[in-house]
Amino acid sequence: MQLKPLLERLYPLHRTLASDEMDEALQIVGAVMPSQAGYTVERFTPGEMAWTWRVPERYVVHEAYLETEDGRRIVDFADNPLHIVSYSPPVDALLTWEELEPHLYYSEERPWATPWIFKYYQRDWGFCLPKEVFDALPRKGRYRAVIRSEFLTDPARGGFAVGVGVIHPEGGPDPQAGEMLISAHLCHPMQANDDLAGVVTAIELAHRLAENPLPPGSMSVRFWFGPETIGTIVYLSHHEELIPRLKGGIFIEMTGNEGVIAWHHTRQHDHLLDQVTAAVMASREHVARKFADFPPNDERVINGPGVNVPCISINRWPYDEYHTTDDNPMIIQEAMLQEAADVVEEITRLYASNYIPRRTFRGPLFLSGNGLWVDWRENWALNRAIEKIMMRFEGEQSVFEIAQDVGLDYWMVRDYVEKFRLKGFVERLPIPSEAPAW
Repeated sequence: MQLKPLLERLYPLHRTLASDEMDEALQIVGAVMPSQAGYTVERFTPGEMAWTWRVPERYVVHEAYLETEDGRRIVDFADNPLHIVSYSPPVDALLTWEELEPHLYYSEERPWATPWIFKYYQRDWGFCLPKEVFDALPRKGRYRAVIRSEFLTDPARGGFAVGVGVIHPEGGPDPQAGEMLISAHLCHPMQANDDLAGVVTAIELAHRLAENPLPPGSMSVRFWFGPETIGTIVYLSHHEELIPRLKGGIFIEMTGNEGVIAWHHTRQHDHLLDQVTAAVMASREHVARKFADFPPNDERVINGPGVNVPCISINRWPYDEYHTTDDNPMIIQEAMLQEAADVVEEITRLYASNYIPRRTFRGPLFLSGNGLWVDWRENWALNRAIEKIMMRFEGEQSVFEIAQDVGLDYWMVRDYVEKFRLKGFVERLPIPSEAPAW
């Protein structure tokens, strides 16, 4: 599917932690997700506890503007929601320059652009504008600052919402295999790359997995869309039973700009998911960057204390337009979105289909008598590796690790190991959960 048109459809909406247009965005996502995902929007009551946090209030902005005392409009929320600090409380005041200036925000690095500033929990109001406009404002006279906003706690007014869908492997879910989590956030108003690009990349992955399902016995893949960080906290805190089933995750963001794909490793640093990702990246010469530090976004929830589901992120960060009005559809390229989907798909297919084979036989296996011999004239490399592969059926290494050890393609080794399993000579053990016992 074409991803940039979908991104452009979502872009103008005032998407913040919880708002009417965030709901609209979640509905649009649901309309384009594959039907196999069974996508639903889940709602939570503002003010409820979510571990050590609280579910945020719903934010409504009726109007917001800054003007001179004689009525000359400087910035207006109606023109661009970035003109106010996200989650600004109401204000209606005539202010001197000295009173107003602490509430004005601009970008030194991009003086022509308006920055995106948010203060979800500080409850401080403000306006954002280009530095060029800020510099030209008179320092004498007074200004009228107007923000007519509401913070709604009544769940009947919509509450706090996230969207979730699950794509199962061929043959349906395998409870032992568990799930892989793919997450992307869409709570940044008027930001295209951060992070509508991640959202549409995740949607593309869902379509690919629906059209070409993972092999039987693979992990199911859960797709999650919602507000960054707090959304994941709210969702997982209300679904603690899900955590032990999650075997790994990928947070997708900032995938549409022109730049090389990079990845942040898991908190474990050398987890099986890191090894799979490193192998995928090594096969792509132009994808060369790995971040040394554990990232500060949804991964710190998914892979954080008390949850500890190994989670990486895939992105094209850093980029110059970040958190300004320059992060718009102009910097998004369809080819970059599709390339990111290719990378995430390859990681997902390898990791979610992987398992640990454990032998049920004793002694040397009679290969030719059981239809497991590989003719060296047909596949020399696999023929040479047969003994090495069988020696690793001790329930200690996954198929991926065995393939890495013997230097063969994962899918070749998996197909061969599956022949042993289907004849009853190995049993399939799932990738273990890293989550603490609940």
